[in-house]
Amino acid sequence: MNTIDLYNKLTQRISTDRIQYDASLQPYTFTKTGGHADLLVFPESYEDVKEASAFAKEYSLPFTILGNGSNLIIKDGGIRGVVVILTKLNAITVKGEFITAQSGAAIIDVSKAALEHQLTGLEFACGIPGTAGGALYMNAGAYGGEVKDVLESAVVMDENGSIRTLKADEFDFGYRTSVFAKQNLCVLEGTFRCQKGNPAAIKAKMDELTELRESKQPLEYPSCGSVFKRPPNHFAGKLIQDSGLQGYQIGGVQVSTKHAGFMVNVENGTASDYIALIKHVQKTVQDRFGVLLETEVKVIGED
Repeated sequence: MNTIDLYNKLTQRISTDRIQYDASLQPYTFTKTGGHADLLVFPESYEDVKEASAFAKEYSLPFTILGNGSNLIIKDGGIRGVVVILTKLNAITVKGEFITAQSGAAIIDVSKAALEHQLTGLEFACGIPGTAGGALYMNAGAYGGEVKDVLESAVVMDENGSIRTLKADEFDFGYRTSVFAKQNLCVLEGTFRCQKGNPAAIKAKMDELTELRESKQPLEYPSCGSVFKRPPNHFAGKLIQDSGLQGYQIGGVQVSTKHAGFMVNVENGTASDYIALIKHVQKTVQDRFGVLLETEVKVIGED
């Protein structure tokens, strides 16, 4: 069955204004690279997510969940099957000292909601560019804080389309990983446990971290954020810088001259440029220092 026929069948289950076919994924990634999706769905309810998953299973199609594409490289060949982008599921609610955010909500907005309600604990997230769902998935962290420190519960959908709630003893958090990643669970929402705090102190901390981020990170260019995980007893950016790679460029993608841990799209770069540059940096650093840099950014799709 061709893509248009599949699209027509899917529109019988999900409203047409939430579906595209043969859609470019470039506008939905922070790198501004990547090929096309066969079927692209923007769910507006958890039922939409279930329907998209069930449709993919019924027609034996690959099923891929995306957030806002902030720590992601989609290959130039795109993604086959059904691709779901969760950014329309972005509600944030506050009850007492608990904040519940749907998976598509920007984690920065969750930290702002905490500030508005005089809650402390999410200051570290004020500069993380991903979604709440992505933050849970990879146990996102910055400046001494991580999601594992504040997550109370999470609503997820498994590969069979079953929706359930997980509690803290089930999260299995590690450095940039979690049960959500290990079991390929789709995060639908997360509830964060905060504490009442001094609003002036919370804002001062967020302002300090925002200034640090803006001064050190190349926010003026498209990028996938921090490319590599922190290797034991080292800093990835320092190893790359000491290897003489700062400013090194393949195609339109460059090792940032502002922060060597970032790769920026300076000249209409492609996903292939990113992947080639990542491999070159890994080989150079390993040859020079004997350290293999493991990618933090996720690479998906087809060549």
